[in-house]
Amino acid sequence: MSRIYFVSDSHLGVPDRPRSLQRERLLVQWLEQVAQDASGIYLLGDLFDFWFEYRHVVPRGYVRLLGKLAELSDRGVALHFFTGNHDMWSFGYLEQEIGLRLYRQPVERELNGKRFLIGHGDGLGPGDRGYKFLKRVFSCRLCQRLFSFLHPGFGVGLARWLSRRSRAAGGSADEKYLGDDREFLVQYCRERLRQKPFDYFVFGHRHLPIDLEVAPGVRYVNTGDWVQHFTYAVFDGETLQLKTFSP
Repeated sequence: MSRIYFVSDSHLGVPDRPRSLQRERLLVQWLEQVAQDASGIYLLGDLFDFWFEYRHVVPRGYVRLLGKLAELSDRGVALHFFTGNHDMWSFGYLEQEIGLRLYRQPVERELNGKRFLIGHGDGLGPGDRGYKFLKRVFSCRLCQRLFSFLHPGFGVGLARWLSRRSRAAGGSADEKYLGDDREFLVQYCRERLRQKPFDYFVFGHRHLPIDLEVAPGVRYVNTGDWVQHFTYAVFDGETLQLKTFSP
């Protein structure tokens, strides 16, 4: 039976090359393992700690991961890539060279009769106005165009330095559950349920593995990360499970 897999927040590139390479190799092992029965793989954002595509230049590294993704795409596995807050600057390379299907907003899917809402998770729900403003700036085509005028050696280096200063890039992602009234994605799920029914909400971004019933028979699953937890979710056609990868 084919299965559908969800994974997010590997933040490849930090905190340094040796440790990033170790996680990249684990992710490639996971991809090869799940490809044995996967009909689709959802990469829910922040695959890279920083990714910006210049017209003729892409960030250095990640050849093992990109090669494996291209191989799976050629083998007919559907690959869905959601841009995160660290790798939103994808402008065609991943789609054209690898065959990823790219999404910039959450999408609704019906999988074997179950209704899913799937996305990275950043900027959703109430609060966090500062980040939502920054996201509008980062998503502005004029700002992206201006950044592209920087030499890649300087622009990518600057962005990676800034990224390392963030909580997610630093790898300090083992946060505690904040409670239903403070978890913005929990509030977002319940607000969406007032508009239409779903069976599952699947997000990343929080770096914390979460499997929570947000309403009777409705679950919110956060896939955690590949910085500390190495967790993922799998849908077998009937149920969605949160698992930890063991090489």
